[in-house]
Amino acid sequence: MFEPRVALASLSGEADAAWARAGSGYAGMAFLGGIALDEASREAARELVARDRNEFLPADPLAFVDAQLSALTDVDIRAGFNVRSATVEPVGDVARVCAAHDAVVEVNAHCRQEELCAVGCGESLLRDTDRLADYVATAAGTDATVSVKLRAEVDGVDLVETARRVEAAGADVLHVDAMDAEEMVAAVVDATDCFVVANNGVRDRETVREYLAYGADAVSVGRPSDDPRVLERVREATVEWFASPA
Repeated sequence: MFEPRVALASLSGEADAAWARAGSGYAGMAFLGGIALDEASREAARELVARDRNEFLPADPLAFVDAQLSALTDVDIRAGFNVRSATVEPVGDVARVCAAHDAVVEVNAHCRQEELCAVGCGESLLRDTDRLADYVATAAGTDATVSVKLRAEVDGVDLVETARRVEAAGADVLHVDAMDAEEMVAAVVDATDCFVVANNGVRDRETVREYLAYGADAVSVGRPSDDPRVLERVREATVEWFASPA
């Protein structure tokens, strides 16, 4: 899927092509975004900006995704784009753009901001597995490589069953924010054949080895993804693990 097996996790309003380029010496994958695709999700993003959160709000989201991926053609890193939508059709549209760049489209079933959940984006998709599976199937139908960003410890959600359902719908990658339930990574690994990227608190050799010991295929770095000191530690630990797993 990518080498080294370190990913840069999307940071809304910050994770753009320049960010991916800066981290390319340490990571094999960069999930840009997230990006709101339809009017309902864009209105939710505007509400987030109004309370001082960073969001990408270009006039044309698809053109923005295309331009950002084009800006990475000379960079040795695989790109992906984390996307949000209250409706399914734009997910297929953006997946076709990603497929044209051999990039991964990542369906966001992760964000928990009230504004996004209220319109059916982010974590609300975890509570509606049929709808999430429809998003994944729509993206997979374009021949794009499909990732799903998931969150553990959501009340009423069986993450293992959700992982099985989205795999059956066509997901290739499961990007799991373990929260404080790191053992859920092992449960997802055991339940599916997807490429599993473990996320949350990845900072150093200890945290890398914990997730990889649970069977994760890769780890991702979130908030400190712009800190070369953290990225260097994570890269070294990941390369060491796969050279001689213990």
